[in-house]
Amino acid sequence: MLRIGLTGGIGSGKSTVAAMLAALGAAVIDTDAIARQLAQPGGAAIPVIREAFGDEFIDATGGMDRERMRSLVFADASTRRRLEGILHPMIGIETERQSALSAAPVKVFDVPLLVESGHWRNRVDRVLVVDCSEATQIERVVQRPGWTVDAARAVIAQQASRDARRACADAVIVNDAITTGELAAEVRDLWDRWCALA
Repeated sequence: MLRIGLTGGIGSGKSTVAAMLAALGAAVIDTDAIARQLAQPGGAAIPVIREAFGDEFIDATGGMDRERMRSLVFADASTRRRLEGILHPMIGIETERQSALSAAPVKVFDVPLLVESGHWRNRVDRVLVVDCSEATQIERVVQRPGWTVDAARAVIAQQASRDARRACADAVIVNDAITTGELAAEVRDLWDRWCALA
């Protein structure tokens, strides 16, 4: 079994690479998707978030008000740590549950904060970083609904630096000014090499 940690800054194209790895046969365990599930209406984290932050952080559907929480979290590091203290243990439990259910020989753990967490490097065999320039990140992120240039910059400032991510990597895919086909070819080449080693 090969365990790959996949990470990259916001807007780097990490989700695209994850989808390509899934198409090649990997089981992709997406910690961001798990976090969203936990904070959606009926999610396991909602009662704790309501108690910790108040009703104003729960939207009309009964899920976490993501925009309001995002604004608060990126303005106040202590609030971010409180939210992470709620979500991260739950994410860890669900990640291991999904991993245990999969018999795939290659498991990809899609972890946006892999470098920041400090413990993921020891839980995987290889770390793959999807990298691009900050200008490209911002250009991609502002195309998403509800995102502004300032919001994108705030998220980038809170994440690990490009140098820190690259220092942690066993492989780096530079996803700047390349076509989807070229990106897929790089992913396939890396997949073939790592599977051969495994």
